[in-house]
Amino acid sequence: MQLPIQSQSTLYAEPWEPTAGAVELAEVARAADRAGFGYVATCDHVAIPRGMAGPMGTVWYDPVATLSFLAGITEHVRLLSHVAIIGLRHPLITAKQYATLDHLCGGRLILGVGAGHVREEFEALGVDFERRGAVLDETLDALRVALGPQEYPDFEGETFSFRDLGQLPRPAQVRVPVWVGGSSPAALRRAAVRGDGWLPQGDPRERLPERIARIRELREAAGVTRPIEIGAITEALYVGEPGWDTGRRALTGKAEALAESLREYAALGVDQIQVRFRSRDVAELTDQIAAFGAEVAPLLNT
Repeated sequence: MQLPIQSQSTLYAEPWEPTAGAVELAEVARAADRAGFGYVATCDHVAIPRGMAGPMGTVWYDPVATLSFLAGITEHVRLLSHVAIIGLRHPLITAKQYATLDHLCGGRLILGVGAGHVREEFEALGVDFERRGAVLDETLDALRVALGPQEYPDFEGETFSFRDLGQLPRPAQVRVPVWVGGSSPAALRRAAVRGDGWLPQGDPRERLPERIARIRELREAAGVTRPIEIGAITEALYVGEPGWDTGRRALTGKAEALAESLREYAALGVDQIQVRFRSRDVAELTDQIAAFGAEVAPLLNT
């Protein structure tokens, strides 16, 4: 699941989140860890222009700092950046940060990446917005080397090059999984050729088969044979009968009914689902997480 509190766009934040902070964030992460969730995720924006602050808000916790905090208070759940805008930073900086995080958390990192969409953010940091796709591709190639096993990674590219520069510690994982976010044609190509996983950005169910087929077509054309993990973001959920208005697009009801609906994602070719819950406070959210883990999750792969 994508964690609440750490990003508070008006498109998805619940009304209780603006008054919450580290204590509540820790409660939610621990609840997901206890419930057997596969990962918890955080977003990434450096700065939001005033003109976009209405819908986006300006609350965007730093993903490396936040995931490092969560690493120290959880034991099993994996830690996903969904998504890190790695084109805003030199790949050696990104490698240093995420290699250290993976080392400290014992190999629980999943590096989710995306191209970014806020022009002013790129311009303020001196990064060419128009070339962000090409820069992201090269950054991913550089990170494959910089997050690999070598103490002295060696890379030569159009924008970045480095050699004879040592970085320790190395990641705990032999290969840090890289999941590519986005549903544009460029993002699909990037996920197919360079990714270990794909993170669609809220595509409805009916669009997923076409997207997944396109990824598999691109992988075959490129001769890519390694596995890829296909993801999806579900509709908002509520386990049980809420007794309050959760919105017309929310899925509510008993565990069996929710599981039956969510199993349709597997039939579409999806390997993992990112769930989200409607809630009125942190206690209700952690109750929902526990109920999902105990009652719904065991039914998903049956």
